[in-house]
Order: sequence, then structure tokens, then C-alpha cells
Amino acid sequence: MVGLAIVAAFLAIAAVGPWIVPYPEDARGAVHLDRKLQPPSAAHWFGTDEVGNDVYTRVVLGARVSLQIGLVITVIAALIGVPLGIVAGHLGGTAGELIMRVTDVFLSVPALILALAVVGALGPGILNAMLALALVWWPGYVRLVQSKTLALTQVTYVEAARAMGAGRLRIVFRHILPNCMSPIVVKASMDMGLAILGAASLGFIGLGAQPPFPEWGAMISHGRNYLPTWWWYSAFPGVAIYLTVLGFNLLGDGLRDLLDPKSRASV
Repeated sequence: MVGLAIVAAFLAIAAVGPWIVPYPEDARGAVHLDRKLQPPSAAHWFGTDEVGNDVYTRVVLGARVSLQIGLVITVIAALIGVPLGIVAGHLGGTAGELIMRVTDVFLSVPALILALAVVGALGPGILNAMLALALVWWPGYVRLVQSKTLALTQVTYVEAARAMGAGRLRIVFRHILPNCMSPIVVKASMDMGLAILGAASLGFIGLGAQPPFPEWGAMISHGRNYLPTWWWYSAFPGVAIYLTVLGFNLLGDGLRDLLDPKSRASV
């Protein structure tokens, strides 16, 4: 419930952010040198940065950016990994072995390192960062769905459907895929937080969103040059990342307990 409350607040902020921020022009590269590096106050709740932009405005608008990043990465990874996992688990044979060996190659390299290589080849930018993270995120879905599919192909109702003459596509869409949705939903909810964290990591090292785009990782990267005196510049974007990732992880744990009766029984 705590995770759900945090995620709901994050979604609400992302939805209404442009209408509740006091200085929307500060997310578009405005310069106000007369108010640079001011501490938190009634006029600027989270203080200002080195060019006078309101940090609160940029943090709130950065929520929408982070939500878009997490959704795009998770959806693309699932669209790639889920079909490949079903093919590998249900068809098997040479195609299944080839899919799993390619998956093993991707899993053998740390995801962030591989994403760095992809972004380095494509060039810095938020679109390239999302594409790079999505391309290294799909192997986890392949492993998850392939193992679940292998287990489902041996259950009684799938064997009965096969004995009654049901085709492969009918078995997949009627019996296998619906029963794979629970672990997919749980993994996707956790991956949302991890994808946001990964994009923030790329932004921190300058390969993600570029200024003046309001992205939390890039804000922390610029703000670290002003630590510890002007601590608010990095602190508030960091707190936003922490709470968002924590919320999605707690929500994923709750969904796993809710959707998996066996785990509840063991507890």
C-alpha cells in the first residue's frame, strides 16, 4: 500500500505537473542570473540552480520525463522479450536454443555497461538512452516467460487442449499467455523503477537527457559541482529518484504477493 501511494502520487504529479509549477519557463532554458543559487524559500521551495531556474519546477516536470522513460523502456523490452520467451519455451528446438543462447550473451554483460556502449555508438540524447536501455532490458523477459512457458506446457489443461486438436496459436493465446501475465506484470512494475534509475544514471554521466531538458539524473550531475554549500541543487532530484524507485519496488513486491498465492501460503 505504501508503494501504491508513492506511485499514485508520482503519476499524479506527472499528469498535472505543467499546471502546478510556478515557473514553467524554467524548464525551457530560461536564465535568471539575479536569483541564482538561492536557498529554499517561500518563493522557491527547492531553491534555484546556477542560472536561477526554480529547482522545484524542474523536479516536478522531470517526473513526467521519468514516467515516459520508464514506460517506453519497459514496453519495448516486454514487446521484444515476451514473444521470444514464448517461442523459446513452447516451440523449443533449434529456434528455442538459438533464442536462449543469444539471451545468455546479453545477460552475460552488465546491462548498464552494454547501454553505455549503445549510447556511445548512437550519440547522447534521451531518445537514444531510452532505445539503448530497452535493447538491453528484454533478456530478463525472455528468461522469465520461457521458464513459465515450459512449466505451463506440462499442465493438464494444456495437454487436454492439445489432445482435442487445438493449434499452437490457440494454446498460446488461450492458455499460456494469460497465465504468464502475473509474473510479467510484477516484473514490469519493478522494471519501471529500475528503468528510471538507469536513465538517470546515463543522464548523470552526460549520455542521457541534455540541458535544458528537466531530467533528474542530469540535474544531479550538474548540482554535484556545487556540493556541499548549495546542497539543494542535487538533493531534491536525488530524493525524487529515491522515492520513485522505492515506490515501484514496493508496488512490485505487493503485486507479487497478491498475484502469487503460493508465495502468500509460504509466508
